[in-house]
Amino acid sequence: QVQLVESRGGLVQTGGSLRLSCAASGGTFSRYDMGWFRQAPGKERELVAAITRSGLTTSYVDSVKGRFTISRDNAKNTAYLEMNSLKPEDTAIYYCAVGDYGRRRDAAAYDYWGQGTQVTVSP
Repeated sequence: QVQLVESRGGLVQTGGSLRLSCAASGGTFSRYDMGWFRQAPGKERELVAAITRSGLTTSYVDSVKGRFTISRDNAKNTAYLEMNSLKPEDTAIYYCAVGDYGRRRDAAAYDYWGQGTQVTVSP
């Protein structure tokens, strides 16, 4: 059983930055591919970024490419999502999850989820 705890999100202005972290416990973190998802009101949950267990390969949804960076520190059992140049359309609840990088866009491929953290970007 893996437990994931996201850091607190927050309210930022357009163009601002925010860094989310996801602390894992209860398993061997370095064995897991990780993903960050988000869900805005009335919309489906979508993959924002994913990273392999080694950290060597990453993937991003087109809308965040060049603005967001996913990373991980296996020694600290923590994954990160650095978000820059934030836009109002980035407003959502953000979730980290443990899953299969090969099926990274499929939420059903993720076995464990954090509780989610709200990110709000004001115009």
